[in-house]
Amino acid sequence: MNLLTVLPLAFVMVAGPQLISAVFLAASRDPRRSSVAYLAGAALGTGLALTVWYLVFRAVKHTAGGEDPDSGSRHLVDWIVLAVLLAVMVGIFLRRGHREPPSWMRKLEDPRPRLAFGLGLLLIAAMPTDEAIMASVAGSLAGHDRPWWHLLPFLVLTMLLLALPLLALLLLGHRATVALPKVRDWANTHSWVISELVTLIFVAIVVSDLAK
Repeated sequence: MNLLTVLPLAFVMVAGPQLISAVFLAASRDPRRSSVAYLAGAALGTGLALTVWYLVFRAVKHTAGGEDPDSGSRHLVDWIVLAVLLAVMVGIFLRRGHREPPSWMRKLEDPRPRLAFGLGLLLIAAMPTDEAIMASVAGSLAGHDRPWWHLLPFLVLTMLLLALPLLALLLLGHRATVALPKVRDWANTHSWVISELVTLIFVAIVVSDLAK
């Protein structure tokens, strides 16, 4: 297990209300301040959750077998990660298909930065799927004795994906305001397929590790 294998899960992290909210904020009356506040909240929530899960899985590995790479502790962590990933796949499948954005998203047309910050924090911290993904990423790296800083590229990529609507607005201007609603609708109806495929690939990697 290495850093590159967990990076694609960043797409699963943002596919859904997280990216859709970013699109709404990029089309709001004050898109720059609102989007930056939203990204700050999401970065804080993601960083804290990844760190907590990393420490939890390090403790599980140490309790189960210490630092010996040949002990069963690494496989125990892999089994936990596999169970979490399968739960993620079930959750994504059950939420598939077209879903109307929640009514509260309609209120993001004129949000205050404080609201945007809280939204970014809560959408990461309170979403079971995101928590499961972060637990899988942190558990995989901790279980294979990767250092904590290996979590940072995953965090950076997640934030970059969430920043795409704002970057599009800054680079394309008015053209982005026309394209963003189409991106939002596509993410709302089709992103679950890619999320399932990415998660399935990671499941295969974990199973391969267990078979060694």
